[in-house]
Amino acid sequence: MTDQWTLDGTYMEACTCETPCPCTMLNDPTEGTCTAVVAWHVEEGHFNGVSLDDLNVVVALHTPGNMADGDWTAAVYLDDRASAEQEDALGTIFGGEAGGHPAHLAELISDVRGVETVPLTFETDGTHGRLRIGEVGEIGCADAAPVEGQEGAVPTIEHHPLAVAPGYPAAVAKASRAHFDDHGIAFDVSERSALLSPFSYANAQ
Repeated sequence: MTDQWTLDGTYMEACTCETPCPCTMLNDPTEGTCTAVVAWHVEEGHFNGVSLDDLNVVVALHTPGNMADGDWTAAVYLDDRASAEQEDALGTIFGGEAGGHPAHLAELISDVRGVETVPLTFETDGTHGRLRIGEVGEIGCADAAPVEGQEGAVPTIEHHPLAVAPGYPAAVAKASRAHFDDHGIAFDVSERSALLSPFSYANAQ
């Protein structure tokens, strides 16, 4: 039987590239490699009848070259507030086993260094964001704040070929500081690329 699931919420990422991240357009990373933390806050979701509302998932990753070429190294962090059933559901979805867009992202990963359950704090108003990953990482110690565009508007990118949240415009931001160090994946940068947007995933995608 096909798994029945949907997830809707907010996604945020920060990486080592200059703003806006060239990887979104399938260009080479600013520094030749890209190290990033990608986070999802599920506002509403379910997996085969198991509610996933108000839970968070984070993937830290490193790519040795152009992201489209794959060969990513990754570590996965699941919300410690999740029950065993919820952990299994989130692991199945974000591990790519349940189809949908997460499966396309998972195809680019060649080395999963670990899957852990840790305290995850994800705060966002849609344009600003803060994330804390247990004791190993933090994004936006002051804020992941949007870049100011014309007339004070927040610039966005949409329909980019490498999108974590396809179908939604992503607010272009900078993280005042983003740092992470675990499983051999590490970075510590200031004023580098961040993106925030809604996301919607389902096994029908």
